[in-house]
Amino acid sequence: MKLFGTDGVRGKAGKKLSAFMAMRLAMAAGIYFRKNSITNKILVGKDTRRSGYMIENAIVSGLTAVGYDVRQIGPMPTPAIAFLTEDMRCDAGIMISASHNPYFDNGIKFFDSLGNKLGEVEEAAIEKIYFDDELIEANQKIEFDIGRSKRVDDVIGRYIVQIKNSFPKNLTLKGLRIVLDTANGAAYKVAPTIFNELGADVIMIHDDPNGSNINLNCGALHPEELGEEVRRLRADVGFAFDGDADRLVVVDENGNPIHGDKLLGKIATFLQSQNRLTNKGVCVTVMSNQALEDYLKKAGIKTYRCDVGDKNVLETLYREKINFGGEQSGHIILSDFAKTGDALVAALSVMHCMLTEKKKVSQLLNPFELYPQLQQNIKIDNKIPLNELKGYTTLVSELESKKIRVLIRYSGTENLLRILLEGQDEKTLEEQMEKTVKFFKSALNE
Repeated sequence: MKLFGTDGVRGKAGKKLSAFMAMRLAMAAGIYFRKNSITNKILVGKDTRRSGYMIENAIVSGLTAVGYDVRQIGPMPTPAIAFLTEDMRCDAGIMISASHNPYFDNGIKFFDSLGNKLGEVEEAAIEKIYFDDELIEANQKIEFDIGRSKRVDDVIGRYIVQIKNSFPKNLTLKGLRIVLDTANGAAYKVAPTIFNELGADVIMIHDDPNGSNINLNCGALHPEELGEEVRRLRADVGFAFDGDADRLVVVDENGNPIHGDKLLGKIATFLQSQNRLTNKGVCVTVMSNQALEDYLKKAGIKTYRCDVGDKNVLETLYREKINFGGEQSGHIILSDFAKTGDALVAALSVMHCMLTEKKKVSQLLNPFELYPQLQQNIKIDNKIPLNELKGYTTLVSELESKKIRVLIRYSGTENLLRILLEGQDEKTLEEQMEKTVKFFKSALNE
């Protein structure tokens, strides 16, 4: 059984992700991190899901059982956990969140002592320990060696200072009206505080979490109401976050959501104009539109592509010695200020660009036209290797012969097959998408 997916361990709380599993996973992680322990402390944060109480307590039990001291900080954004793990000199950090998933799902993400998400090698090592009964048993502590837990309530200020430091001190948001949709998630306290302190006229929506309304028809996945509020209130811009605030969607002054690739493209060229784009390179994933790459090339910026997942983006940033990248879904990494996708840092980067270039968002964030692209998800029961499906290779070859860019993959967090087709002719794309969906529905149900 494989525990880790694209972004940590994720599943339906109480079923796939049970209290027992969370406790044992915490034990395995504690045993793994102890090999390089310096402070014997692990930080634990969460988003606003009801199941977070259950999973947090299970994780604390597991970590203390193997001798770790735990620092619990309650609901905070995922990027805050990455930052605070390093800032508080902890051996590791754990975030309890299923990000953009519905409230009944939950997940566990791990960070090393420097605030970096774990790679596949480290995750595989924790999985191996998880399934080793003798090792788990041998590492449980007794008497005074059992760990302790402590709730820390004053760390929010550290993260707020870190975010504000990403915004130039000579600029202010005074006179700007901004609508924020925190998806009833982890940023519901942090986000308004930051924008208010920077001088903006802030209007909040979906900032009243009750344990079951996180991401519910709101936030980055559903920015429709945000768009309506921006229009109604004649605001300058709207920002929507997902449940753990590592994803950003921008809505312009007309209430229209900005495509993630256009956002990436504009921030990249703005950073370059400020001489802040290291080595004139940007990392995007295989999901990004080819038009983005062509736009960046004209601006003298090299594009690096990687697999889906912001940890893959970050690995590419380190490898290529560049400092900016992201996913079209809204995970944007400005590595000078964050170790993972941080919606608040990205939002302030947009405001910096807007104030500097003195343009409305609708003008600012539409720097190029996208090539036609179609995406469709198919619900599945089993993730059969694609190359084992009869006719799959032929299908892909036929699509590529029609000058269609093809990306077909299984979701790392849900039971879905994701299909992306991109080309110059929309009618051809629609015809080929229909054919492709029909193929997979047949092939996966045989």
